[in-house]
Formats: sequence, structure tokens, C-alpha cells
Amino acid sequence: MVKMSNFCRQYRSAIEEKSNSRFIKVVVSPVIFSVLCLTATYDYAIARTSLDRIIPNTSLFPKKQKLEVRVAQSSTGVKQIPGSSPRPPAPPIKTGVRSYGNQISLNGRISSGGWLQQRTSKGQITTLVSDGALRQLIGVDLLDTSQPARQPIQWYSSNAKPQILSSLLTGGYRYLDISRFANTFGWQMQVQGKTLVLSTPSAKITNINQGKHEFGDRIVLNLDSPTPWQIAQGLPVKTNQPLSDDPNSPVVTPSSPTTREWTITLDGIATPDLIQRYTPSLPLPFSSPENQLKQQVPGIEQQPSQPPALPPLIKQVEVVKNQTIVRLEVPLGLAPLVSTLPNPNRLVIDIRPDALLQRSISWASGLRWQQQFMNLGQERFPVVWLDVNPRTVGLKLKPIVTNSDTLVGTAPLIQTAQKYVAVAAINGGYFNRNNKLPLGAIRRDNQWLSSPILNRGAIAWNDSGQFYMGRLVLQESLIGLNNLKLPILTLNSGYVQSGIARYTPTWGANYTPLTDNEIIIVVQKNQVTAQLPSLKAGQTAIPIPQDGYLLTLRGSSVSNASVLPIGFSVRIESSVSPTEFSRYPYILGAGPLLLQDRQIVLDAKGENFSNAFIAQKAVRSAICTTATGNLIIAAVHNRVGGAGPTLAEHAQLMQQMGCVNALNLDGGSSTSLYLGGQLLDRFPNTAARVHNGIGIFLQPRP
Repeated sequence: MVKMSNFCRQYRSAIEEKSNSRFIKVVVSPVIFSVLCLTATYDYAIARTSLDRIIPNTSLFPKKQKLEVRVAQSSTGVKQIPGSSPRPPAPPIKTGVRSYGNQISLNGRISSGGWLQQRTSKGQITTLVSDGALRQLIGVDLLDTSQPARQPIQWYSSNAKPQILSSLLTGGYRYLDISRFANTFGWQMQVQGKTLVLSTPSAKITNINQGKHEFGDRIVLNLDSPTPWQIAQGLPVKTNQPLSDDPNSPVVTPSSPTTREWTITLDGIATPDLIQRYTPSLPLPFSSPENQLKQQVPGIEQQPSQPPALPPLIKQVEVVKNQTIVRLEVPLGLAPLVSTLPNPNRLVIDIRPDALLQRSISWASGLRWQQQFMNLGQERFPVVWLDVNPRTVGLKLKPIVTNSDTLVGTAPLIQTAQKYVAVAAINGGYFNRNNKLPLGAIRRDNQWLSSPILNRGAIAWNDSGQFYMGRLVLQESLIGLNNLKLPILTLNSGYVQSGIARYTPTWGANYTPLTDNEIIIVVQKNQVTAQLPSLKAGQTAIPIPQDGYLLTLRGSSVSNASVLPIGFSVRIESSVSPTEFSRYPYILGAGPLLLQDRQIVLDAKGENFSNAFIAQKAVRSAICTTATGNLIIAAVHNRVGGAGPTLAEHAQLMQQMGCVNALNLDGGSSTSLYLGGQLLDRFPNTAARVHNGIGIFLQPRP
């Protein structure tokens, strides 16, 4: 007796499950089903790639498909951006590397950070640390350079005569040789397995001064010796405000936040008087005897109510495990810009509305990191971008998604980029944040992972550094006998509409209905092999055949089940419009399209974006090509004193940057620009999980 395949058993269990319901009629003949199963020879496999986000307000299934555009009101331009993912770096492929790892123990505290040790031609052992880890953990500032192999730095030193560290690019990271640098400042270094152990001399914070400058407040910490420092962005502060004058039953409610928490941590110990000076006192309770006395005893003048004063910037200074933590409360719209000075050693914290340092760093051959404020009328926008020469030997671009075995799922971009060993990346297209499914075009290596929707903008490219942007439509049809031709609305998409959708093994091992009353048509080797009718949303996982696909009939299209009987032969015809897209193996869709041939062509309404999406001011991402043939991936954050750009302002900014063709990518909290283990434009804890992105890769060079 022939043993039934796993595939057939799964289908039978799915059918039996549905047949147990008195509302479901099974239309598969048991005899035909057995014959089909016995002749099936496929091993159903796991699919590929995955991820999630936005859809317009035109869905026919609003209860099943919630759409969301999240706008992060985060500050950009903080000098230090901590928070690398703990994922280990890829093994270095350079010769001479004797040890490497992904953890750094700094004065007894372990953090994520790539490092390696190598033996020089002279037999010496040198220690290299990723530039992201040096910024995040030590507070080293990277200065402008036009030579990728030589990185000037500033750390309690003069900008006029910076120390220059040699660099090594491997495994998706750029490592800087800190051997001489560490020796200059008296650091101790040793390797323990995959951990680099760093010990720096003890330091003391001897005084803290605060004063006013033309740009705002400045806080200066005096140190007796240079010491590592880190900065972290916290949450907006909500304080309870009284809504009643009755001292016996005060009614309080959280106010709208006006400030944000920040912490500066130094590897040093503050003197006891500094700790005492900045130890917060307890607030006076509403029902305290003093309050009751003022309100109940005659003869005590009632002072007119005054608006509450802004809280002091420094909320607390405390020492925890040989570290001094300075807690700040900074008005929203401002951010700390931290720098160091020598002779005497000082750590300077400037509270500014424009806390972004201008940078131009040639990070690798054909890859430059730049950031600056850009003016648009009276407005100033912080822009961080990577300028990429796609014709550089060994440099490639590809769409990246969260998972390798399914299109369902989201993850922080920093994690996805490191999994693919990309040297750089930017978030990509939209997705449904609830069910984590793609909502736009993704094509990789000439294979559609997910189809475009709603005539939205997309970018296409090849490995020769050629690009094309336009509004993309994929037209698929199911062709059968007797001139049968049925339109297929979407392929492997989370965009749910009345009509026929198609799901291939790229979607994953299984498909679970996204709406009630779907009819599933199973196609194997271009032949209908089964029908599963009236399925409930989210209840039954249907295996996707490796040698075929599933057709999902929704809404009015369920009537087409009668013209797709078991044993019926079918085939797929497809084409794209404009036809220019068909020339390219890689495509990623988002929208709206911003520029074509240097002209603004913004038509968000024509690309079916909602009115709310069109009107909002938000943090935004973009990808564009320049007149030189280079590619720019950019993140634009909140304007000085306000929110991010509108779509129209975004298009103007891209035009001002020299873009010839430009496409808006997913934005808000999804906006993330990654380079070598770090996010350049924001703190990782403020970045949302995303479904897909565009990765930049450098081919290994021994």
C-alpha cells in the first residue's frame, strides 16, 4: 500500500476539519482526492522572505484590515547613537585575523560591539573595534574624511590635530585600529573568548556648571581625566496636574508631555557634593498640612495662580556601580549635543533645537555618509543620507525582508541588515502593522515576492547600477480552457479586496485565510487539485504546494469556484506596466513618487493614499538617483522647532539635494538608516519594527 504523503495528510486534515462544521460543504470527492494524493510527488517546502505595514482607506474589509501610519516625533542629530543589535558579526574574511567577537566588556559591563584582533606583517597584534561601537560605548566622534582607510577622530582632543585611526572593512563592519589610541590613554585590553575586555583608568567628575548661550543652555562637567561616556534618549515626561482645589480629594490627570528624559552616563565617580547638589527633593503633596493651612485658615493671603515653571535641566546626579549618571529633562523640540574638550578635560552638553553635527565621511569605496541641515524657505530640516556609487566594483543592492522562510513578520531594520550582512540599509515599503504582511511590490532575483498595489510608486534596478522609477502595475490573469480569463488582483499580498488573490511558496509553508468565507483553490502543476470552501479568517492553515499555488476567492469572486473544477487545467499570464519595469530583476514599491526627470510629480491622491496620510507632517525616508548616476538613501527628521516635512516639502528637499528621480519610502517610526552596525539617524529604541528594506552589500575581498 502506498503511504500517503505529508502534503496529502495535511490537506485531508484541513478538509476533515471543515467537514465537521454543519455550515461547510466539502466539494472534493474522496476518491479523486485519494488518487490525486497518491500521484502527488512533491515535498512541500518552506517559502522565503517576510514583513508589514500601511494601506489606503479604500479597503472593502475595514474591520479585518486596520491601517496605521505611525509618526515618530523623535529628535535627530544627537551626536551619539547607542544601541547596536547583539547579533554577532559575520566572520571576518581578511587574512591575518586571529580572533574576533561581538561583545565588549567596558570596565566590567558587557555591551554589544564588533571587534577583531589581527597580526601585522611585522608580527605585532593589533586590536580593532567597529566604528559604531566606538561611538556608542566610548563617545568617540568621527570627523570628516575623504579616505575610507583613514578615519580622523576626536575624543578629549583638538580638532585641529586629530588622531587618525586606520580602518578595515570586513563582514559588514568597518573596524578602526585602536591599539595606539588605547595606549595613549592608558587602557588595558585582553580577549576572553568572543569578548574584548577593556579597562580604562578611573576618573572623577569634580564640578558641574550650567549657563546660557546664544543657542540655549550649556552644561559642562569637569573631569580629572578622559573617560568613556554614553547618551540615551528616554520617554516624554507626563506630570500629574491637579484639576481640583479641594485638598481632601485632589483630582489629578497626566498632562500632555512637554519634556523628554535623557541620560548621560560617564565611567567616573562624581564627588559627594555634586551628588547632594542634584539629589531631587520630594514634591509637596496636595493634601499636606501646609496646603490645607493656606486654604482653610483665614488671614493667609492666597497667591494668584502662576504658570508652572519649567523644570531644571539636571534632574539628578547619582553614582551606580562606579558610573555617574546625569539625568536630564529637556523640553520637547530640543536635544543634547555632547562633545569633549581637553586641557582641562571637560564633557560639554549643549541643549539645542538643531542638535545635528554636519558630517561627510567616506565610509567605504563608493559609499559616503553625509548629514546636515537643509533650508527650505524659513524651515530647517536635519537630513542624514548615504551617497552610493552603484558602479563600484563589489557593491550591490537587494531588497531585504525579515524572515527567510515566510513573508509574515517584522523586525528592527538593524537586526535584518545584520542578518543579511549588509553594510548599509534603509527601510523600504509599506506593510500592515497588525498582521505583519507586505503591502506593496517586492521583487528579488527576477522573482516576485509580493505584488504592487494601487498604482503606487516603485524603484527598479539591476546589478549594473541602472535604475528606473515610476508608478507600477502588475497584471496577472488566470487562463483556462474555453477562453476562460480571470483577473488576479494581488500576489502574496496583505492587501485584501474582493477578487482573486494568489499565494505561492514564497508566502510561506501555509496560507491562513485573512477574511471570512474565502474559497481556496489548490493548483499543482497547472491543474486544479482541490477546493476548500467557506473558510473562516485565521482558523485553518492551508499548505501551499511547492509545485503550484493557492487561489483565494473573496467577496463577489467566490462565484468563480464553479468554473474552476477539480482536474481543470490553468496557467498564469502576467505583464507589468510600464513595461520598462520588466527589464529589472529587483523592484521595491512604496510611494508616492516624488520626482521624475528633476520635476516634482507628486500625486498622492492618484496613488490612493488617504487624506490623513497626505496632510500629515512626518519623519520620512526616500531613495533617489542623481545626475551622476549615484544613488541616495535619505532620512529626513523633524524640522527645527516643529514636525517633519509634508510630502510636498519632502519632494522639494529631494530636488534640492540634486535628485533626478525620487521615491518616498515608508516613514514615521519606520524611518531607519543603517550603516555598519548602527543607526545613523535615530536612537534604536525609537525605531519601529519594519517588514522590508533595501540592503547595500560589498562583495568579500580577501
